[in-house]
Amino acid sequence: MAHVLVSPLNWGLGHATRDIPVIRTLLAHGHEVTIAACGSALSVLRQEFPDARSIEYPDYPVPYSSGHLFVPKFCAAMPFMLRAVAQEHATLEAILAKDQYDLVISDNRLGVFSSTVPSIFISHQLHYHLPFLFWPAEILAIPVNMYLHERYDRIIVPDNPPGPISLAGKLSRPQTDVARERVFFSGILSSTRQIACTQDLDYLIVISGPEPQRTILEKIILADLKNIEGSGVVLLGNPQRPKATTRTGDWTCVSYVSTEEKTELMNRAQCVICRSGYTTLMELAELGKKRALLIPTPGQTEQEYLSWYYEQNSWYHSQEQDRLDLAEDLGMCRHYRGFPAMPKTAENTKRLYDELLAGYLE
Repeated sequence: MAHVLVSPLNWGLGHATRDIPVIRTLLAHGHEVTIAACGSALSVLRQEFPDARSIEYPDYPVPYSSGHLFVPKFCAAMPFMLRAVAQEHATLEAILAKDQYDLVISDNRLGVFSSTVPSIFISHQLHYHLPFLFWPAEILAIPVNMYLHERYDRIIVPDNPPGPISLAGKLSRPQTDVARERVFFSGILSSTRQIACTQDLDYLIVISGPEPQRTILEKIILADLKNIEGSGVVLLGNPQRPKATTRTGDWTCVSYVSTEEKTELMNRAQCVICRSGYTTLMELAELGKKRALLIPTPGQTEQEYLSWYYEQNSWYHSQEQDRLDLAEDLGMCRHYRGFPAMPKTAENTKRLYDELLAGYLE
Protein backbone atom coordinates (compact mmCIF):
# COMPACT_ATOMS: atom_id res chain seq x y z
CA MET A 1 0.00 0.00 0.00
CA ALA A 2 1.33 3.41 -0.99
CA HIS A 3 0.71 6.73 0.76
CA VAL A 4 -0.40 9.69 -1.37
CA LEU A 5 -0.66 13.35 -0.37
CA VAL A 6 -3.40 15.19 -2.32
CA SER A 7 -3.45 18.98 -1.99
CA PRO A 8 -5.96 21.14 -3.91
CA LEU A 9 -5.97 24.92 -4.10
CA ASN A 10 -8.76 26.66 -2.19
CA TRP A 11 -9.84 29.14 -4.88
CA GLY A 12 -13.48 28.11 -5.11
CA LEU A 13 -14.56 24.46 -4.83
CA GLY A 14 -13.51 23.37 -8.32
CA HIS A 15 -10.04 22.10 -7.56
CA ALA A 16 -11.26 20.00 -4.64
CA THR A 17 -14.29 18.50 -6.40
CA ARG A 18 -12.39 17.44 -9.51
CA ASP A 19 -9.93 15.64 -7.23
CA ILE A 20 -12.72 13.52 -5.77
CA PRO A 21 -12.67 10.86 -8.55
CA VAL A 22 -8.86 10.73 -8.35
CA ILE A 23 -9.00 10.14 -4.58
CA ARG A 24 -11.73 7.54 -5.02
CA THR A 25 -9.56 5.69 -7.53
CA LEU A 26 -6.54 5.75 -5.20
CA LEU A 27 -8.62 4.42 -2.29
CA ALA A 28 -10.21 1.74 -4.49
CA HIS A 29 -6.72 0.42 -5.27
CA GLY A 30 -5.96 0.14 -1.56
CA HIS A 31 -3.73 3.17 -1.14
CA GLU A 32 -3.74 5.55 1.80
CA VAL A 33 -4.64 9.16 1.02
CA THR A 34 -3.92 12.22 3.13
CA ILE A 35 -5.79 15.38 2.15
CA ALA A 36 -3.87 18.62 2.71
CA ALA A 37 -5.97 21.73 2.14
CA CYS A 38 -7.75 24.63 3.81
CA GLY A 39 -11.06 26.48 3.86
CA SER A 40 -13.93 25.26 1.71
CA ALA A 41 -11.70 22.84 -0.22
CA LEU A 42 -10.83 21.03 2.99
CA SER A 43 -14.44 21.14 4.20
CA VAL A 44 -15.85 19.49 1.08
CA LEU A 45 -13.19 16.76 0.97
CA ARG A 46 -13.62 15.99 4.67
CA GLN A 47 -17.35 15.59 4.08
CA GLU A 48 -16.70 13.37 1.07
CA PHE A 49 -13.97 11.25 2.71
CA PRO A 50 -14.63 11.32 6.48
CA ASP A 51 -12.32 8.35 7.11
CA ALA A 52 -9.35 9.80 5.26
CA ARG A 53 -6.63 11.59 7.16
CA SER A 54 -6.56 15.35 6.58
CA ILE A 55 -4.19 18.21 7.35
CA GLU A 56 -4.98 21.92 7.63
CA TYR A 57 -2.60 23.32 5.02
CA PRO A 58 -3.01 27.07 4.32
CA ASP A 59 -2.51 28.36 0.79
CA TYR A 60 -2.97 31.98 -0.30
CA PRO A 61 -6.02 34.22 -0.72
CA VAL A 62 -7.12 34.91 -4.27
CA PRO A 63 -6.75 38.60 -5.22
CA TYR A 64 -10.23 38.94 -6.72
CA SER A 65 -11.89 42.29 -7.07
CA SER A 66 -15.54 43.21 -6.74
CA GLY A 67 -15.20 44.76 -10.21
CA HIS A 68 -13.21 43.98 -13.39
CA LEU A 69 -9.75 44.58 -11.94
CA PHE A 70 -8.54 41.01 -11.51
CA VAL A 71 -5.45 41.28 -13.73
CA PRO A 72 -3.99 44.49 -12.19
CA LYS A 73 -4.80 43.29 -8.68
CA PHE A 74 -3.20 39.93 -9.42
CA CYS A 75 -0.05 41.61 -10.75
CA ALA A 76 0.11 43.90 -7.73
CA ALA A 77 -0.21 40.89 -5.42
CA MET A 78 2.62 38.95 -7.09
CA PRO A 79 5.32 39.76 -4.47
CA PHE A 80 2.97 38.52 -1.74
CA MET A 81 2.07 35.47 -3.81
CA LEU A 82 5.72 34.54 -4.33
CA ARG A 83 6.38 34.76 -0.59
CA ALA A 84 3.27 32.68 0.09
CA VAL A 85 4.35 30.01 -2.42
CA ALA A 86 7.78 29.85 -0.78
CA GLN A 87 6.12 29.41 2.63
CA GLU A 88 3.79 26.79 1.15
CA HIS A 89 6.79 24.82 -0.10
CA ALA A 90 8.55 25.08 3.27
CA THR A 91 5.39 23.78 4.97
CA LEU A 92 5.29 20.84 2.56
CA GLU A 93 8.87 19.92 3.44
CA ALA A 94 7.86 19.88 7.12
CA ILE A 95 4.86 17.64 6.31
CA LEU A 96 7.03 15.23 4.33
CA ALA A 97 9.58 15.10 7.16
CA LYS A 98 6.93 13.83 9.60
CA ASP A 99 5.43 11.01 7.49
CA GLN A 100 6.43 8.75 4.64
CA TYR A 101 4.78 9.56 1.31
CA ASP A 102 5.18 7.83 -2.03
CA LEU A 103 3.54 10.47 -4.22
CA VAL A 104 2.51 14.12 -3.96
CA ILE A 105 -0.40 15.39 -6.08
CA SER A 106 -0.86 19.16 -6.25
CA ASP A 107 -3.97 20.61 -7.82
CA ASN A 108 -2.77 24.06 -8.87
CA ARG A 109 -0.80 24.72 -5.67
CA LEU A 110 2.45 26.14 -6.94
CA GLY A 111 4.58 25.33 -3.89
CA VAL A 112 3.44 21.72 -3.44
CA PHE A 113 6.31 19.80 -5.02
CA SER A 114 9.27 17.85 -3.71
CA SER A 115 12.75 17.00 -4.91
CA THR A 116 12.66 13.70 -2.98
CA VAL A 117 9.08 12.47 -3.51
CA PRO A 118 7.58 12.11 -7.02
CA SER A 119 5.29 15.08 -7.59
CA ILE A 120 2.40 15.49 -10.01
CA PHE A 121 0.68 18.76 -10.92
CA ILE A 122 -3.00 18.91 -11.96
CA SER A 123 -3.99 21.84 -14.15
CA HIS A 124 -6.08 22.44 -17.25
CA GLN A 125 -4.32 25.77 -17.77
CA LEU A 126 -0.96 25.31 -19.48
CA HIS A 127 -1.37 28.62 -21.25
CA TYR A 128 -2.81 31.80 -19.75
CA HIS A 129 -5.33 34.02 -21.50
CA LEU A 130 -5.21 37.73 -20.71
CA PRO A 131 -6.94 40.76 -22.24
CA PHE A 132 -5.17 42.32 -25.23
CA LEU A 133 -3.94 45.20 -23.07
CA PHE A 134 -1.90 42.70 -21.05
CA TRP A 135 -0.56 40.61 -23.96
CA PRO A 136 3.11 41.10 -22.89
CA ALA A 137 2.28 39.42 -19.57
CA GLU A 138 0.65 36.53 -21.45
CA ILE A 139 3.87 36.01 -23.43
CA LEU A 140 6.07 36.35 -20.34
CA ALA A 141 3.95 33.73 -18.57
CA ILE A 142 5.21 31.03 -20.95
CA PRO A 143 8.77 30.84 -19.49
CA VAL A 144 7.30 31.21 -16.00
CA ASN A 145 5.10 28.18 -16.66
CA MET A 146 8.11 26.27 -17.97
CA TYR A 147 10.01 27.02 -14.74
CA LEU A 148 7.00 25.81 -12.74
CA HIS A 149 6.47 22.63 -14.76
CA GLU A 150 10.11 21.62 -14.36
CA ARG A 151 9.42 21.13 -10.63
CA TYR A 152 6.99 18.26 -11.34
CA ASP A 153 7.49 14.78 -12.72
CA ARG A 154 4.21 14.82 -14.66
CA ILE A 155 1.31 17.18 -15.40
CA ILE A 156 -2.23 15.82 -15.45
CA VAL A 157 -4.45 17.90 -17.72
CA PRO A 158 -8.15 17.13 -17.09
CA ASP A 159 -9.11 17.72 -20.70
CA ASN A 160 -9.21 15.89 -24.00
CA PRO A 161 -6.15 16.37 -26.24
CA PRO A 162 -6.13 19.52 -28.42
CA GLY A 163 -8.77 19.21 -31.11
CA PRO A 164 -12.51 19.54 -31.72
CA ILE A 165 -13.56 18.17 -28.31
CA SER A 166 -11.04 20.08 -26.19
CA LEU A 167 -13.01 21.75 -23.39
CA ALA A 168 -10.30 24.24 -22.44
CA GLY A 169 -9.34 25.34 -25.94
CA LYS A 170 -6.02 27.14 -26.08
CA LEU A 171 -5.66 27.04 -22.30
CA SER A 172 -4.71 23.34 -22.24
CA ARG A 173 -2.28 23.39 -25.19
CA PRO A 174 1.34 22.79 -24.12
CA GLN A 175 3.53 25.75 -25.10
CA THR A 176 6.98 24.41 -24.22
CA ASP A 177 8.98 21.21 -24.63
CA VAL A 178 8.96 20.82 -20.84
CA ALA A 179 5.17 20.73 -20.78
CA ARG A 180 4.92 18.49 -23.84
CA GLU A 181 7.28 15.95 -22.24
CA ARG A 182 5.33 15.82 -18.98
CA VAL A 183 1.70 16.25 -19.99
CA PHE A 184 -0.91 13.51 -19.61
CA PHE A 185 -4.34 14.34 -21.02
CA SER A 186 -6.65 12.45 -18.68
CA GLY A 187 -9.93 13.58 -20.24
CA ILE A 188 -12.62 15.10 -18.03
CA LEU A 189 -12.49 14.36 -14.29
CA SER A 190 -15.79 15.00 -12.54
CA SER A 191 -17.25 14.01 -9.19
CA THR A 192 -20.69 14.13 -10.85
CA ARG A 193 -22.01 11.06 -12.70
CA GLN A 194 -25.03 10.21 -14.80
CA ILE A 195 -27.89 8.46 -13.01
CA ALA A 196 -31.25 7.23 -14.28
CA CYS A 197 -33.92 9.69 -13.19
CA THR A 198 -36.70 11.92 -14.45
CA GLN A 199 -35.77 15.48 -15.42
CA ASP A 200 -38.44 17.02 -13.22
CA LEU A 201 -36.58 20.25 -12.36
CA ASP A 202 -36.90 23.14 -14.79
CA TYR A 203 -33.68 24.74 -13.53
CA LEU A 204 -30.74 24.18 -11.24
CA ILE A 205 -28.74 27.28 -10.33
CA VAL A 206 -25.24 26.62 -8.97
CA ILE A 207 -23.66 29.66 -7.33
CA SER A 208 -19.93 29.16 -6.83
CA GLY A 209 -16.51 30.75 -6.90
CA PRO A 210 -14.37 32.83 -4.56
CA GLU A 211 -15.66 35.76 -2.58
CA PRO A 212 -16.82 38.46 -2.98
CA GLN A 213 -18.15 37.45 -6.38
CA ARG A 214 -20.00 34.40 -5.06
CA THR A 215 -22.08 36.60 -2.75
CA ILE A 216 -22.63 39.24 -5.45
CA LEU A 217 -24.02 36.63 -7.84
CA GLU A 218 -26.18 35.17 -5.06
CA LYS A 219 -27.85 38.55 -4.51
CA ILE A 220 -28.43 39.08 -8.25
CA ILE A 221 -29.91 35.61 -8.73
CA LEU A 222 -32.21 35.68 -5.70
CA ALA A 223 -33.56 39.08 -6.71
CA ASP A 224 -34.33 37.84 -10.26
CA LEU A 225 -35.97 34.51 -9.44
CA LYS A 226 -39.45 36.03 -9.55
CA ASN A 227 -39.00 36.76 -13.27
CA ILE A 228 -38.45 33.11 -14.28
CA GLU A 229 -41.34 30.93 -15.34
CA GLY A 230 -40.85 27.52 -13.80
CA SER A 231 -39.31 26.13 -10.67
CA GLY A 232 -36.01 24.83 -9.50
CA VAL A 233 -33.28 24.68 -6.90
CA VAL A 234 -30.58 27.22 -6.04
CA LEU A 235 -27.34 25.85 -4.57
CA LEU A 236 -25.56 28.67 -2.76
CA GLY A 237 -22.22 26.85 -2.74
CA ASN A 238 -21.15 27.69 0.80
CA PRO A 239 -20.14 24.56 2.78
CA GLN A 240 -18.88 26.65 5.71
CA ARG A 241 -22.37 28.08 6.30
CA PRO A 242 -24.69 25.93 8.47
CA LYS A 243 -26.78 23.79 6.15
CA ALA A 244 -30.18 25.40 5.67
CA THR A 245 -33.06 25.14 3.20
CA THR A 246 -35.46 27.98 2.44
CA ARG A 247 -38.39 28.40 0.04
CA THR A 248 -38.90 31.37 -2.29
CA GLY A 249 -42.08 30.83 -4.28
CA ASP A 250 -41.52 27.80 -6.50
CA TRP A 251 -37.81 27.79 -5.69
CA THR A 252 -35.80 25.95 -3.04
CA CYS A 253 -32.54 27.52 -1.84
CA VAL A 254 -29.93 25.35 -0.12
CA SER A 255 -26.67 26.59 1.42
CA TYR A 256 -24.73 23.46 0.47
CA VAL A 257 -25.38 19.84 -0.49
CA SER A 258 -23.21 16.74 -0.62
CA THR A 259 -21.70 15.52 -3.85
CA GLU A 260 -24.35 12.81 -4.08
CA GLU A 261 -27.19 15.31 -3.62
CA LYS A 262 -25.72 17.68 -6.18
CA THR A 263 -25.31 14.81 -8.63
CA GLU A 264 -29.00 13.95 -8.30
CA LEU A 265 -30.07 17.58 -8.76
CA MET A 266 -27.89 18.09 -11.84
CA ASN A 267 -29.29 14.93 -13.40
CA ARG A 268 -32.86 16.07 -12.70
CA ALA A 269 -32.38 19.58 -14.12
CA GLN A 270 -33.42 20.36 -17.67
CA CYS A 271 -31.23 23.48 -17.65
CA VAL A 272 -28.24 24.41 -15.46
CA ILE A 273 -27.27 28.00 -14.64
CA CYS A 274 -23.69 28.25 -13.39
CA ARG A 275 -20.28 29.87 -13.53
CA SER A 276 -18.03 28.98 -16.44
CA GLY A 277 -15.52 27.53 -14.00
CA TYR A 278 -13.75 24.62 -15.58
CA THR A 279 -14.80 21.99 -13.05
CA THR A 280 -18.46 22.93 -13.44
CA LEU A 281 -18.08 22.70 -17.21
CA MET A 282 -16.67 19.19 -16.85
CA GLU A 283 -19.80 18.30 -14.89
CA LEU A 284 -21.96 19.48 -17.79
CA ALA A 285 -19.86 17.38 -20.17
CA GLU A 286 -20.10 14.34 -17.90
CA LEU A 287 -23.89 14.59 -17.84
CA GLY A 288 -24.27 15.44 -21.50
CA LYS A 289 -26.35 18.53 -20.70
CA LYS A 290 -27.73 20.27 -23.78
CA ARG A 291 -28.97 23.45 -22.07
CA ALA A 292 -26.98 25.71 -19.76
CA LEU A 293 -26.46 29.40 -19.07
CA LEU A 294 -22.89 30.36 -18.20
CA ILE A 295 -22.08 33.40 -16.04
CA PRO A 296 -18.30 34.02 -15.92
CA THR A 297 -16.84 35.55 -12.78
CA PRO A 298 -16.17 39.23 -13.62
CA GLY A 299 -12.51 39.90 -14.31
CA GLN A 300 -11.54 36.21 -14.21
CA THR A 301 -9.97 35.96 -17.64
CA GLU A 302 -10.04 32.16 -17.79
CA GLN A 303 -13.82 31.97 -17.30
CA GLU A 304 -14.35 34.85 -19.72
CA TYR A 305 -12.28 33.09 -22.37
CA LEU A 306 -14.09 29.77 -21.88
CA SER A 307 -17.47 31.47 -22.16
CA TRP A 308 -16.37 33.12 -25.42
CA TYR A 309 -14.93 29.83 -26.69
CA TYR A 310 -18.19 27.96 -26.03
CA GLU A 311 -20.23 30.70 -27.69
CA GLN A 312 -17.99 30.42 -30.75
CA ASN A 313 -18.57 26.67 -30.87
CA SER A 314 -22.34 27.06 -30.32
CA TRP A 315 -22.11 24.84 -27.24
CA TYR A 316 -23.61 27.09 -24.52
CA HIS A 317 -24.96 30.63 -24.12
CA SER A 318 -23.08 32.98 -21.82
CA GLN A 319 -23.91 36.31 -20.22
CA GLU A 320 -21.92 38.81 -18.16
CA GLN A 321 -22.93 38.99 -14.52
CA ASP A 322 -23.80 42.71 -14.53
CA ARG A 323 -25.92 42.33 -17.71
CA LEU A 324 -27.81 39.26 -16.55
CA ASP A 325 -31.52 39.05 -17.38
CA LEU A 326 -32.53 35.52 -16.47
CA ALA A 327 -35.79 35.40 -18.42
CA GLU A 328 -34.18 36.68 -21.63
CA ASP A 329 -30.95 34.73 -21.33
CA LEU A 330 -32.68 31.45 -20.57
CA GLY A 331 -34.68 31.90 -23.74
CA MET A 332 -31.42 32.19 -25.68
CA CYS A 333 -30.16 28.86 -24.27
CA ARG A 334 -32.50 26.91 -26.53
CA HIS A 335 -30.43 27.83 -29.59
CA TYR A 336 -27.28 26.02 -28.41
CA ARG A 337 -26.45 22.32 -28.75
CA GLY A 338 -24.25 21.46 -25.74
CA PHE A 339 -20.91 19.67 -25.73
CA PRO A 340 -20.12 16.92 -28.25
CA ALA A 341 -19.87 13.34 -27.00
CA MET A 342 -16.62 12.41 -25.22
CA PRO A 343 -15.18 9.75 -22.84
CA LYS A 344 -16.54 9.99 -19.28
CA THR A 345 -14.83 10.06 -15.89
CA ALA A 346 -15.03 6.31 -15.11
CA GLU A 347 -13.14 5.45 -18.28
CA ASN A 348 -10.74 8.35 -17.81
CA THR A 349 -9.79 7.56 -14.19
CA LYS A 350 -9.15 3.91 -15.07
CA ARG A 351 -6.78 4.96 -17.84
CA LEU A 352 -5.18 7.60 -15.59
CA TYR A 353 -4.40 5.02 -12.93
CA ASP A 354 -3.28 2.25 -15.28
CA GLU A 355 -1.12 4.43 -17.52
CA LEU A 356 0.28 6.95 -15.03
CA LEU A 357 -0.40 6.64 -11.31
CA ALA A 358 0.29 2.91 -11.04
CA GLY A 359 3.83 3.53 -12.23
CA TYR A 360 4.53 5.47 -9.03
CA LEU A 361 2.49 3.40 -6.60
CA GLU A 362 2.86 -0.28 -7.54
